[in-house]
Amino acid sequence: MLIQLIQLKKTFCENLSQVKTLEDLRILKINFLGRRGKLTLFLREISTFPKGERPSMGRQANFLKQKIEAEIKVKVREFEKKEIETKLKKEWIDVTLPAPKQSLGYLHPITKVARIIETIFSQMGFEKVCGPEIETEYYNFDALNIPESHPARDMWDTFWLKRDANIRMHTNDTNKLLLRTHTSPMQIRYMETHQPPFRIIVPGKCFRHEATDASHEHTFYQVEGLMVGKNVTLVNLKAVLEGFVKSFFGKDLKIRWRPGYFPFVEPGFELDVTCQVCLGKGCSVCKKTGWVEVIPCGMVHPNVFKAAGFSKDKYQGFAFGMGLDRMAMMKYKINDIRLFHSGDLRFLKQF
Repeated sequence: MLIQLIQLKKTFCENLSQVKTLEDLRILKINFLGRRGKLTLFLREISTFPKGERPSMGRQANFLKQKIEAEIKVKVREFEKKEIETKLKKEWIDVTLPAPKQSLGYLHPITKVARIIETIFSQMGFEKVCGPEIETEYYNFDALNIPESHPARDMWDTFWLKRDANIRMHTNDTNKLLLRTHTSPMQIRYMETHQPPFRIIVPGKCFRHEATDASHEHTFYQVEGLMVGKNVTLVNLKAVLEGFVKSFFGKDLKIRWRPGYFPFVEPGFELDVTCQVCLGKGCSVCKKTGWVEVIPCGMVHPNVFKAAGFSKDKYQGFAFGMGLDRMAMMKYKINDIRLFHSGDLRFLKQF
């Protein structure tokens, strides 16, 4: 039996010396270590040997198996090295060339605009706060002076939700739930837990069930602003918002103020700027007027203060809101709001 094992080793060494390609090496490995290989068959026959010879023959056979595997690995490395050397002789590589640039991600234009807006208002002393996207009817409408019978509710076709016992809500009341139509509910939520004076902005996602066009989407982003104190007036409102838009768009921007109606402010105003897409010539974004409303605003309505538990005689303040999508359209001269959520990388890579 030992003679047979010695002969297997000798045969392997002779065959290994004749190997010239990786394919020859693969065949040699199969002939010795494959399922029907010579050494594999020998290992299977050890069980038929006399009991006294089995341990010794088993150890020697396994040692030979390990040696064959090691020799084959060494030979594989030799062939691979030769293959690389052959390629290098045929192919010239300039090692001084810079490595390929890594592809980096891009901030979404709405994210970039949100950060710019947050920076400008933080420099004015405004604190950033956030609120829930799933709201109650009370905070989204009732507390903001928009009762169920109010015609202003027709302005927002709303996504209503069913309560689910498995979903942990931020409120325990039994009010109807909806996806918030604006970030204004945080006016009430913040005033319920904080005492004036304060200045806050509330960026976030909003939802409205409406038809989409070049300037309207069912899912969009807003920034709500609120400033409350003892001596806050329209002068403060005008100074803050004009300072913001000039910082955001540039000091040469044309601005106009118009009276406007919003249930949660009294009086209400609309701050318009020259359309930055067409530069006032008229386009689909500005509906051919040359102007775009960017910030609806006004002094906080007494009923809103009442809902929050504030005295209208002791405090006053102003509130405003702006669409991040619309601000981004003006900032980067984008003529269709639907491009923001199209997922088209050709569009996004421009920013």
